[in-house]
Amino acid sequence: MAASDPVPVLTNWTKLTLQLVRHTATYSPPVAARAFGYLGVTGYEAVAACDGALTSLAGQLNGLTPLPRPGEGAHDMAAVLQAALSAGTAHFFANTGPSGQRALATMTRKLDEQVTAGLPEDVAARSRALGLAIAAHICGWADGDGGAVVANMGFPESYTAPDDPAAWVPTSLVRQQQAPLLPDWGTVRPFAMPAGDTCSLPPPPAYSEDPTSAFYAEAMEVYSATKALTEEQALIARFWSDDPMLSSTPPGHWIFVANDLIARRQLPLAVSVDVMARLGIAMADAFIGCWQAKTTYNLLRPVTYINRVIDKGWKPLLNTPPFPEYPSGHSTVSGAAATVLTAALGEGYAYEDFTHEREGLDGRPYASFWDAADEAGISRLYGGIHFRAAIEQGLTQGRCIGAYTVALRTLA
Repeated sequence: MAASDPVPVLTNWTKLTLQLVRHTATYSPPVAARAFGYLGVTGYEAVAACDGALTSLAGQLNGLTPLPRPGEGAHDMAAVLQAALSAGTAHFFANTGPSGQRALATMTRKLDEQVTAGLPEDVAARSRALGLAIAAHICGWADGDGGAVVANMGFPESYTAPDDPAAWVPTSLVRQQQAPLLPDWGTVRPFAMPAGDTCSLPPPPAYSEDPTSAFYAEAMEVYSATKALTEEQALIARFWSDDPMLSSTPPGHWIFVANDLIARRQLPLAVSVDVMARLGIAMADAFIGCWQAKTTYNLLRPVTYINRVIDKGWKPLLNTPPFPEYPSGHSTVSGAAATVLTAALGEGYAYEDFTHEREGLDGRPYASFWDAADEAGISRLYGGIHFRAAIEQGLTQGRCIGAYTVALRTLA
């Protein structure tokens, strides 16, 4: 009986998911991270169902009940994985446009043919049925997490800023962005951490317009840095910007890195599905925790403060995202990603990041995942959209959140 290699099934679906995130309008960073989390679990559980050395995440992840298991007769792991990922991806991107739907259909047809070539019909049918059952179980679990429906692109229909000079105010002229993106995302059910406020943060420096205050000093740091950016600092800001609809978003950046390492370093299947599941879980939880803190503190952005207090004509290098400042989402998600990837692949794991090679940016070498995470964090100061406290506390929060994912048991 012929058997296909399951690893290309995983990496090909991941590549397509990155493209779908880029071209599906509702996929802001928190929504993208959620999809990466559920699809990572789907891939892991499909392989775990056929590999006795791996243990299910059921009972370890919040709300995940025991999954379907193989029945009598032989099953093909690649065919199970293909059925699960094709169905799962179609579910999470049901609202993608016509080109995305065509890409989904093409990938499904291509990989279906590859994984079933040479398989007896009964094995192919059993494998497909198991994969579809696993996907259906996970999609049903996902539909109850509070984040399945994103109305109005994630923006409330109205927003009234508090009567507080420290409060976030809209920074965009786009009508829809006159309210903060996904203000209730902090209440979405997490995967591995107990609750959205598990890794809570201390408040940011107290708002003040006094030139001797800590808050003013943070604003001056951003202002001064952006007025004297080196070519390298500007490149770093753009390399990590990862804007929605122009990229696969910040969590997609880390998914690309992991997927690329799986292929380039020829990581074993068990390691590959484990890494993708943990990475997706940690980043999904990172955005829940980060958004919970953003909503709690509701802090204004540097552009608002600097224009009000320091220089009314100043503009940041990057577009300011439409939600509160503290903590930095890039920092939180990168801290969580670095925590998980370091635990899985090791300290001092040097690599080159080719995420934006197709956009003409050269690969960037990193001595470790934390080297990259630190750069992702400081990139937001260079871009003029975060204060230092948001960056440092975001990395701390990401490390805390990632630790819950590292603690998951995957070996039977």
